[in-house]
Amino acid sequence: MQEILLVTRIHIIHVGNMNNKGTQALVSSDVFTLKDIIRNDVSISISTTDVEGLRKLGLPSTTVLPTLIDVPYEEADQLSKRLGISRNSVKYKILAIVALFLMSIQTLMTFLSVGLIKIGLKTPYRQEVFDRIRESDLVVSCSDENFKETASLLPLNIYWIFTWWSMLFERTIEVLVAKSFSRPVVMFPNSVGPFRTWVGRFLSKLALSNCSSVIIRDPISYHVVESLGIESQKFLTSDMALLFKPESRTVQEITNHPIMGVCPGIYSLSIPKQQIEKYIAEHAIALDAAIEKYGFHVIFLPHYISGFAYDDLEISELILKSMKHQEKARILRIDDLDEFKLLINQVDLVISSKMHPAVLAVSGNVPSIAIVYDHKQTGFFSDLGMSEFTVRLQEATGSQLLSRIDSAWLERENIKKSLGNLVPELQETIRKTVKTVIEPFVKCN
Repeated sequence: MQEILLVTRIHIIHVGNMNNKGTQALVSSDVFTLKDIIRNDVSISISTTDVEGLRKLGLPSTTVLPTLIDVPYEEADQLSKRLGISRNSVKYKILAIVALFLMSIQTLMTFLSVGLIKIGLKTPYRQEVFDRIRESDLVVSCSDENFKETASLLPLNIYWIFTWWSMLFERTIEVLVAKSFSRPVVMFPNSVGPFRTWVGRFLSKLALSNCSSVIIRDPISYHVVESLGIESQKFLTSDMALLFKPESRTVQEITNHPIMGVCPGIYSLSIPKQQIEKYIAEHAIALDAAIEKYGFHVIFLPHYISGFAYDDLEISELILKSMKHQEKARILRIDDLDEFKLLINQVDLVISSKMHPAVLAVSGNVPSIAIVYDHKQTGFFSDLGMSEFTVRLQEATGSQLLSRIDSAWLERENIKKSLGNLVPELQETIRKTVKTVIEPFVKCN
């Protein structure tokens, strides 16, 4: 008698834009870890705000679908790129307002669709998305930072308030729809908070309270979740991107060691222009000094390339333009995530203002320095025993950056040894935690 192979159906929600290599690394790690842990055949579908971008990533998922509700700022960004409109323009604000209005219509359509499906009828609105959620054995909130309002070390303004509210609303609705079909929802390793308004706290509490389990990737976020009064099972682990493994392939070899990889970046609409200019100038000062002192060759590796003003590519270009020793520095624009990881593993020291270039570097035992804007970074470096190699973005002067470079370069061999011991332990803890969380709902290896 032929054995019937059961297919486990997983639907992943809360997946953001693929311009961000951190998002790519996280969703890739989620997919491959699920496939590795689940015993029988697994069919994975994903809802994302960037359908075309995720399809290009080429993950082994059954299908890529839109979210139930579009996020207004994502829609405004896409339209403004096509029209050549700046984010600071009045036209962009009009696009965002129109997208916010459309969001209200989509919300109504979502609730009507749930009602129609429950009485056995089809819906004209995104039927395939509802089907994937309804037929899934498990719904997974993608590992990232899906429940927060701004970064803990950055100011909050009107633009970011409405941006985060709309994202939180969309994410909460997806959880509630899954629960309305009696589908279990679990949250993979996320940072949570900070919250600056009661709206953010309310939406996040509503979403997380409807999760069977939540996995948190840093101690501060764990405290935030406890302060919300969430009764779901809570687990503390580390960042999912530590599990990311690139495919073996031929990649350009970086020569001229020692090499410093620099991954600069800012939240341009959270930081005044004067502070952006200072950030650029202080980086140039520190990099020139490191070149003179240690003979570094500098490679800029922009991590988030959006095409808007002050994305990581433009910041890299502005720093390079401000340096005295431009002949010792260059920019590598790497669009492929596997190639980015393989290249960053070749450098001798990394300085990153973004979370995931540092995660990808330390998983390859590369000594790293973090310019921090959020508790997800401070928590991650604390787990590694590397808090001394962080500096707050607002305090990142040339002298402070050079001081961290001095310390990391002096201790580089000890750092490599420590990472070589600690990273495998963290990776194993992540895998075990994920297995513990999903095991009540699916068969695992």
